[in-house]
Amino acid sequence: MKKVLLKNIENPDSALLTEYMRVGGYKNLKSAVKEMTPRDIIDDVKESGLRGRGGAGFPTGMKWQFASMDPKFPKYLVCNADEGEPGTFKDRPILEKNPHLLIEGMVIAAYALQCSRGYIYLRGEYPQAKVILESAIDEAYKKGFLGDDILKRHFKFNLSVYQGAGAYICGEETALIESLEGRRGQPRIKPPFPVNAGLWGRPTIVNNVETFANIPLIIEIGPKSYAAIGNTACPGPKLFSVSGCVKRPGVYELPMGTTLKEIVYEHCGGLVDGRTLKGIIPGGLSTPILTPDKIDCAMDFVNLPKAGSQLGSGAVMVFDDSVCLVKVYERAMKFFEHESCGKCTPCREGTGWMRNILGRIECGRATAEDVDTLIDVANNISGATFCPLGDGAAGVVLAFVNNYRDEIDYHIKYKKCC
Repeated sequence: MKKVLLKNIENPDSALLTEYMRVGGYKNLKSAVKEMTPRDIIDDVKESGLRGRGGAGFPTGMKWQFASMDPKFPKYLVCNADEGEPGTFKDRPILEKNPHLLIEGMVIAAYALQCSRGYIYLRGEYPQAKVILESAIDEAYKKGFLGDDILKRHFKFNLSVYQGAGAYICGEETALIESLEGRRGQPRIKPPFPVNAGLWGRPTIVNNVETFANIPLIIEIGPKSYAAIGNTACPGPKLFSVSGCVKRPGVYELPMGTTLKEIVYEHCGGLVDGRTLKGIIPGGLSTPILTPDKIDCAMDFVNLPKAGSQLGSGAVMVFDDSVCLVKVYERAMKFFEHESCGKCTPCREGTGWMRNILGRIECGRATAEDVDTLIDVANNISGATFCPLGDGAAGVVLAFVNNYRDEIDYHIKYKKCC
């Protein structure tokens, strides 16, 4: 398909306002503000079928409608650019190569939701993106696309970048809001949800970078044409970041619903050195691994769960037969243990237990009973935590044990990798 989200990024000056406008940038903002009412935009986003690209896949238009119906003001708009899920780097090209697309999408959203203040919450590990975003925001202010009287339409929206401090948990929207308010990044109990009680207790829309980047396209081609792209249940273009044992790793813009098999073997050229596929994590580290017999499935929010995993962030991590998956999941649990905010006991303690057991299996000190304990710990974490971090850690361990029990048993019996 023709590039939309990654349009013109091969141009070394693509981050500049002049280059963005040269290829049609901000024309959709002008159309939205001058020709549409806020309600028109929300209706179009609902009709388009756009689902949030941050991982949960919640219908974007429905979320916007909930916030717009709340009578409280001011309302806030927040872009979640805390791209911390291991294996995920799909938003980075937008942030660094196409920042005005994100800004245009946010300004259209702000007009639709009658927000006057917005923030881009940027992960601390993207220092270059911060410089580029702030420069693009300055350009947008000077050109009248941001400020107190946007396009002379008596519409006000001010935007700034807030850089996080490297906490994975702040990718969860309520922990992100806590951090924005100056507190420690820990998740809140939901409900109430941010659309009604978010930043400083006011209605707050939190959307991912890629989600906002889709908004100008919906305005340009209309909701019906947008809904015809890719899978009808989950339409639109989708960014996939592919890493691991493939010939051509990178970020690919493809129609939602493209099969995992096509992504790996056609777009990425297959596996390195012609090796045999062992497994694929399809949506970032916190999504369950798939065995090779299940990769001919559509990459969307509806079909991947039927195959036993989730789309998540769309971060495809490919493992060939040279990879020790016990070692992979020991490292994964080290990550989840380190990044747990510590607020709830099941996650705080359980991730450490799982890391410890997997470590024993990897170094040849485990017994068959340890696997039973691993399963028991994971089951006791599931559904008992404040946020999805604990559920994600438990779910990936259970999927690994269910799908690769032979490899675990080999480690225990022979005290080495198979």
